[in-house]
Amino acid sequence: MSLDKLDRGLNLEIDALKKEGRSKNRERVITQYIPPKGRFGPRYKLSGSDNEFIRLNSNSYLSLSFHPEVMKAADRATLEFGVGPGAVRFIDGTFTPHVRLEERIAAFVGKPAAKIFNSAYTSNCGLALSITNKKTHWIGDRLNHNSIIRAMRITDIPSANKGIYNHNDMDDLQRCLEEVSPDMERVVVVFDGIFSMRGDYAPISKIVEICKAYDHKFKDGVITVVDDSHGIGAYGKTGRGTPEYAGAWPDIIVGTFGKAFGVNGGFIAGSTTLVEAVRQKADTYIYTNPLSTADCAAATAAIDVCDSPEGLERLVHLGVVTQRFRQGLNDLGLESISGPHPVVPLMMRNTAKTHDLVQYLFEKGVLVVGLTFPVVPKGDETIRFQINACHTNDDIDCVLSLIEKF
Repeated sequence: MSLDKLDRGLNLEIDALKKEGRSKNRERVITQYIPPKGRFGPRYKLSGSDNEFIRLNSNSYLSLSFHPEVMKAADRATLEFGVGPGAVRFIDGTFTPHVRLEERIAAFVGKPAAKIFNSAYTSNCGLALSITNKKTHWIGDRLNHNSIIRAMRITDIPSANKGIYNHNDMDDLQRCLEEVSPDMERVVVVFDGIFSMRGDYAPISKIVEICKAYDHKFKDGVITVVDDSHGIGAYGKTGRGTPEYAGAWPDIIVGTFGKAFGVNGGFIAGSTTLVEAVRQKADTYIYTNPLSTADCAAATAAIDVCDSPEGLERLVHLGVVTQRFRQGLNDLGLESISGPHPVVPLMMRNTAKTHDLVQYLFEKGVLVVGLTFPVVPKGDETIRFQINACHTNDDIDCVLSLIEKF
């Protein structure tokens, strides 16, 4: 049998995505990394273009993917253990670097234990599968990441056991808690630390305070969960992300090694019992080979850098260039969403203008992401800039100059 009939059906579905404005552009291919030169940070070459590009669409906030200690750690682990684990974790696919990374990230976020996954996406799904029973009620922020939304769906709980509160609206969160049936045994309140399309952050101290007031009503309590994938390493006094910045620590922290730490993989951190439940129950942990030992060793080294004087210097510099860019947009009279994080949205409010500025910047050697309907509501069209520690003051000024000339 051939796939001709299926292909015809799939082509119709792909065409429908294009008509709806939801199809993805062709993936550009990076062919070369060009190290920093003089007053400017690194540049990249793309297949089919002679330009050198600055990336303002990268979530590698601390710019650690080319750090020599991180790369050496990956090389050493590969030479010692090989390039792949050869099995799932519970069939002797666990190596020393896996355990070291779990211990290191747990200590970094101040939790007793952690379990690593291939991504934060699979971490969120694994967590949901691990802590949900028939008497669990889930509550989430309306702008939560797709991985959280998917995690809530795969638990297969009825819609009556789910609540959605308006973005960062604490009165609406309280409404959701009030509406939970007294028959429920546990309530899970889950939210992004940084909302990656906007760069704003969850008011964790308020969320925790509100949830504590309802904790006594349910047998297993009200459990707070943050996915701080964009926050951890990227801000906070010591790079501990949104909980550190907001001054309150949720019960469970989900995060990634693939953004500020510059490597790959995700994690869940919490109590030792929670982590054992994840190990026993999370399909996305049990039935797949783990991260390579190279990834684990590199991520551990990246955390060590983040937790060092050099890492604090990078963090301070990241804050300085982020503020420089935010202030520059403000000086140009342009609209953004205020916040401390290196995700900086430029509110365009118009689809055609968004596409035009993205294309103009591309032609000038600047890579950014444009967000238009239906990804965002009409009138909320945005260009997302992501500032990294490798960016210099001159890089920032150059991009601001181009925006001014547009």
